[in-house]
Amino acid sequence: MFAVLSQMLSYEFIQRAMLVGVLVALCASLLGVSLVLKRYAMIGDGLSHVGFGALALATALELPQLAVSLPIVIVTAFLLLRLNENSKIKGDAAIALISTGSLAIGAIIIAKSTGMNTDVCNYLFGSILAMTMSDVYLSVGLSIVVIILFILFYNKIFAVTFDESFSKATGTRAAAYNMLIALLTAVTIVIGMRLMGAMLISSLIIVPALSSMRLCKSFKAVIICSAVISLLAFLIGMMVSYSQDLPPGASVVCVNIIIFIISIVIGRVKGRTAS
Repeated sequence: MFAVLSQMLSYEFIQRAMLVGVLVALCASLLGVSLVLKRYAMIGDGLSHVGFGALALATALELPQLAVSLPIVIVTAFLLLRLNENSKIKGDAAIALISTGSLAIGAIIIAKSTGMNTDVCNYLFGSILAMTMSDVYLSVGLSIVVIILFILFYNKIFAVTFDESFSKATGTRAAAYNMLIALLTAVTIVIGMRLMGAMLISSLIIVPALSSMRLCKSFKAVIICSAVISLLAFLIGMMVSYSQDLPPGASVVCVNIIIFIISIVIGRVKGRTAS
């Protein structure tokens, strides 16, 4: 395993992908627990579809992709949050409306500008060659900001995750911290989309959180376990992708699914032992 990893890191483009991927996996795992517990998990999936439309628009206009997609996805995250809380169109319906519309718009823009070529697969399923040095600098900076903000506001995020009504009663601005979670999620999706793809990035948020919940009980333990699982799955997935010539995003997702199945088995064994 170490020989494969060492060989991989001899290539500069893989070094860039690994650096960004590790940071994205960490950010996604931290946010995923709160999103799953608050039943906002599908917001990540909806935002990734919006990101596809934004990438298509940036490509058609020949503008920097991250610079265009980031504000669009952030605004959409806030919109989805408001729709989920205050609109007659709530939850899955609002997400489905925006995500499918974004996919359709993105497909039309690509068909009219560059044509439905192999770039579409890169947008949808990711590409290890997609990360330029400017993308890496921006992604690393944004990832560090996400991690710092999560750590700084950890207690508030914990409070609004488990009992939002009580948090409001004690004077916590729950709406503001929900917006913060939405903002951090949008940023994480945008910076991870180039590597994992619009169709697969949401799994990096959801699956490690689900796996860790099978193994741990406390919020902090679940967060730490989710981070470890996410990083482990990413590294193994990348090595499988390199050694077997497979798509990196799909490989990482499959490893995450395997770990999730293992965590179910371990959780059931622990439950039977405890009883």
